[in-house]
Amino acid sequence: MMTRRRFLRALSVSFLAAPLAAEAQQAERVYQIGVLPPGPISTRVHLWDAFRQGLRELGYVEGRNIALVIRSPEQDRESFPELAADLVRLKVDVIVTAGAPGIGAAQRATRTIPIVMAAAIDPVGTRFVASLARPGGNITGFDLLSADIAGKRLQLLRETVPGLSRVAVLWNPNAPETPPQWKITQAAAQALGIQLQSLEVRRADEFESAFQIATRKRAGALIMLDDSLLYTHGARIVDLAAKNRLPVMYGFREHVVEAGGLMVYGASLRDLYRRAATYVDKILKGAKPADLPVEQPTKFDFVINLRTAKALGLTIPQSLLARADQIIE
Repeated sequence: MMTRRRFLRALSVSFLAAPLAAEAQQAERVYQIGVLPPGPISTRVHLWDAFRQGLRELGYVEGRNIALVIRSPEQDRESFPELAADLVRLKVDVIVTAGAPGIGAAQRATRTIPIVMAAAIDPVGTRFVASLARPGGNITGFDLLSADIAGKRLQLLRETVPGLSRVAVLWNPNAPETPPQWKITQAAAQALGIQLQSLEVRRADEFESAFQIATRKRAGALIMLDDSLLYTHGARIVDLAAKNRLPVMYGFREHVVEAGGLMVYGASLRDLYRRAATYVDKILKGAKPADLPVEQPTKFDFVINLRTAKALGLTIPQSLLARADQIIE
């Protein structure tokens, strides 16, 4: 039987332990998450809001157990190395980025801090990971590249534009992620019997001349390949498409829902950014990026803007409208 002295000693220890436990709870670790957008964050706020939502769903609260350290290249794309190096100097726990410029800069800046790709195109071909199943190194995340997407975009355009035989392709050959897309699009076009016209653009001031060439060479429609330059200037491309009365298939829903483009078929960026939070969570709980397979999209956006179709004199078939996720009237 416990003596009175031993009982009092145990009781005093328990009272001392209680405030220490409460203090430990209050002093919960705040993880630092480095955020390196692939372009101006001002045009991508909704995507990082989706990432924040994913974190909240997993129990993270900014200021309590997590903090976002944002380094955004608002104007100068050449600033990526400096921004990535700054996140490394701050010793963030994880870096979340997207697009080849951001991922490449983060990879060159550190081989130890985990890097999560919210959206990448052909990360194996660009040597960000060794393979999708076994990434190796310190990088994992999501891959956007799919041979099916290129074929579906061309097929949807052909159903939209009667007698379509020639499609212009707007792409940036300087972006590491676009040459693989161009090759896949070429293969899909050959299978469908569609002739492609390459429109290479490396800067935003080349967009207007590219559209003039497409019009002069009688392209029946245009496809915009996915990279951060074209994403950032999507609204400008939508304006040029309207000015030149050219039907355009976009890769991201923002260019249709917000900017007024004709049609989009592509992976849902919002969904990928939200799901990127699950990778952050796993890494903070001890998982290694090398052991986390790179995933591909599971949710796709197919949106049709009937107002734009009417302005272009197009009648969208009911078969397409029935398959669309969203119709803008």
